[in-house]
Amino acid sequence: MVPVARWRAVFLTVFAVQFAIKAWLAATLAPFTDEAFYWLESRHPAWGYSDLPPLTAWLIRGGEAVAGHGVIGMRWPFLVLGAALPWIVVRFAREAFDPRIGWQAGLLCLVLPLAGTLGVLAVPDVPLTAAIMLAVLALLRAAAKDRLRDWLLLGGSLALAWTTHYRAAMPMLVGLLFVLGAPRGRALWRRPGLWLAMAVAAMGLVPMAISNWHQHGAGLAFQLVDRNPWRFHAGALVQPLEQALACTPLLYAMLLWAGGCAWRRREEGAPWDVIAFVSIGFLALYFLLGLFADDVRFRAHWPLPGYLPLLAALPALVAAKTGTLARRWLGGAVFVAVLGQGLGLAWLGMAATPGGATRLADLKAFPYAFVGWREAAARVGPLRHEGVLVADNFALAAELAFFLGDRQPVYSLDSPLNVKHGRAPQLALWHLDEAGLRAAHAGQAMLLAVEETAQSERERFTWLGTICRRIDAPRAVARVSLYDGRKRVALYLGTVPLDMPASVAATPVERGACPIWLAAHAADSPR
Repeated sequence: MVPVARWRAVFLTVFAVQFAIKAWLAATLAPFTDEAFYWLESRHPAWGYSDLPPLTAWLIRGGEAVAGHGVIGMRWPFLVLGAALPWIVVRFAREAFDPRIGWQAGLLCLVLPLAGTLGVLAVPDVPLTAAIMLAVLALLRAAAKDRLRDWLLLGGSLALAWTTHYRAAMPMLVGLLFVLGAPRGRALWRRPGLWLAMAVAAMGLVPMAISNWHQHGAGLAFQLVDRNPWRFHAGALVQPLEQALACTPLLYAMLLWAGGCAWRRREEGAPWDVIAFVSIGFLALYFLLGLFADDVRFRAHWPLPGYLPLLAALPALVAAKTGTLARRWLGGAVFVAVLGQGLGLAWLGMAATPGGATRLADLKAFPYAFVGWREAAARVGPLRHEGVLVADNFALAAELAFFLGDRQPVYSLDSPLNVKHGRAPQLALWHLDEAGLRAAHAGQAMLLAVEETAQSERERFTWLGTICRRIDAPRAVARVSLYDGRKRVALYLGTVPLDMPASVAATPVERGACPIWLAAHAADSPR
């Protein structure tokens, strides 16, 4: 029975504290690999790229145009969008239930680790999640009031999602489930507003269609074929355990309970039908997709949009319970979620400082993707005029380009990592791959940066054994070895080889004859 004003005050206090922490992290953390490549994409404005539609790169470009080059310039638009998400949840819960439930749902959004940490990094999940939740809010309004502005908001939000990620297909599928399965949803087929919204949403497909046309379907091929085996893998059955850890176990259990209650009440109409079909649709479809799709990359964040409507349903369901047991469970779930999010933010905070990263390395929680780039760039900077700057993989190339401020192009060797992460077609289009390097600089001096620890121990030495064919007369000039050798970058001066077939370049040199392989092996042996 706490007054609404007090819930609002608690929400605003937690929001302000959390935003301050996230702003500090956004201004301090070095960009991790994907972020750096998104930044590199922002330096080449286009309708889309081989890994993503264009919005992430456009936001980074706009952010730096306002705030200048640097991590805060790159990240501030995402920080703002991440901060907007709990407010959208508040608005959704207010419309679905009442103002008290609205502020309570906003608080749950702040403490849910997957949602509360959103916005620290410049990644597509930030605008994608905000756009999807905005579309859910618009659907709730449109189904109840049939107003033009709500249909336009629905279409615009879905268009925004399409310009962000190929996973925008999921809210379309979930929406289809609603208009096919819910009585109120089936009634929408006869409303012109639905077709207007779909026409507006289809506009978001235009950049994706243009970019795939220009790149011969590279984006679709990567997202739908290259990164997904499309065969059942039993290991994916642990997804509920992964989600329990990502959401924290008690809150995850209570959200599933809320989802079950919403599904049983879906025939009651608003708001339970929208909550049930959206939330259960997202969670079930992503679980089924996960059984056959990419099982290599991190994907615990995929179902996040499915939890957000449940954050509104959960306090409403608990409030309707007589007795205190449900309230105690919810209080315990919030407490554990705060601890879980605190651990996540503390990990990022430690990753932002050298001493903290060292401590994480000692605890076997090494933040590899966030550390070492500044030190590598500091070694490269004084030598960058010695020759064409080349990195041995796309991630190191993007990181060096970011820290050098895009003052000169950084080429990438044709690493298997470029293919694995869908960046090879983009580098080829920019002429920043090996073919572009040899076409523009064959026979010229080159400075090669080799990230010796980028791949698993099983894969790295096969790759390192091919590098001596990709640089003539390599001579070691510097080495960066951090955190007991967990991250190592070696620098070599040499000459860009003349044109050679890819099959020859990929053939390993006799290991004893390749100084790059020998140096990496010697550095790895003590570990």
